[in-house]
Amino acid sequence: MDNRIIGPEGLTVSAVGLGCMGMSQGYGAADDAESIAVLQRAVDQGVTFLDTAMSYGSGHNEELLGKALAGRRDQVVLATKFGIVRSPEGVRVDGRPENVRRHCEASLARLGTDRIDLYYQHRVDPQVPIEETVGAMAELVAEGKVRHLGLSEASPEELERAAATHPISAAQYEWSLWWRDIEDDVLPTARRLGIGMVPYSPVGRGFLAGPVGVDGFGAGDFRQNDPRFQAENLKQNEAIVAEVRSLAAARGVTPAQLVLAWLLAQGDDVVPIPGTRRAERVEENAKAADVELSQDDLDRLEAVAPRDAWVGDRQSFAAHRVVRTPV
Repeated sequence: MDNRIIGPEGLTVSAVGLGCMGMSQGYGAADDAESIAVLQRAVDQGVTFLDTAMSYGSGHNEELLGKALAGRRDQVVLATKFGIVRSPEGVRVDGRPENVRRHCEASLARLGTDRIDLYYQHRVDPQVPIEETVGAMAELVAEGKVRHLGLSEASPEELERAAATHPISAAQYEWSLWWRDIEDDVLPTARRLGIGMVPYSPVGRGFLAGPVGVDGFGAGDFRQNDPRFQAENLKQNEAIVAEVRSLAAARGVTPAQLVLAWLLAQGDDVVPIPGTRRAERVEENAKAADVELSQDDLDRLEAVAPRDAWVGDRQSFAAHRVVRTPV
């Protein structure tokens, strides 16, 4: 697995990472023993950029990584996020400076480590100026508890203001062949600031790896509520995926490898973090880093899966930036 260097401070990560949320929430029940085996297999494959968050399973995901990485901590680049708080009362955003340290120290304890390689603000708190939150995060860098800072789902203006406060190494957004809205304004801003791009759901929540419909979702799978998987939207999107699968077969790769290679071809500052709970998928995704797409390959993909052909909103960009406590 090749490495990529992202951000103004030279953070080195594996070209393909691993998103770990699904091991604790979002996609139905998971088996901890199997998840730990997948995490360890990922490291064996050179997938050493691991992404978690304090909110995933309300701390369960960080604890899971702590167990899986016991004795192997120095082999990985560990990213976690703070700011989405889950409680019996609901879900809220907390970017208050006085709480940043508490969130970080709790994550360190769950992860069983003395430092976090990349620490993201999971969502910008609309009640707190981003300069204040990032300023508190910068104090953790000065103390050695955190190495690099990141933001998730921040607006272009918020990226600007954050980067003026402290160097931002990475910005995380949903980005894939079927969801490309960030290309309009976020991506140009991040590149001007030298911020690396870390796409989550780079295989379209599994959809781009093959046809997936709501009938195949188990209990607790949040994709049941995603408009892109619903009714006529699903039918139109499946027709596009069929074309992508044909291109992948002609190229001698899997659909997942093709769409991951497409993202990697968007620039050396792009590091996707596909999620999975299966060891064979980790290996499949890792091999996408070895797939070199020609301009002809990219043109063919653009022709069969143009940005405006996909249908269904991803539940609105704003909803992913701000999580509000139910009243």
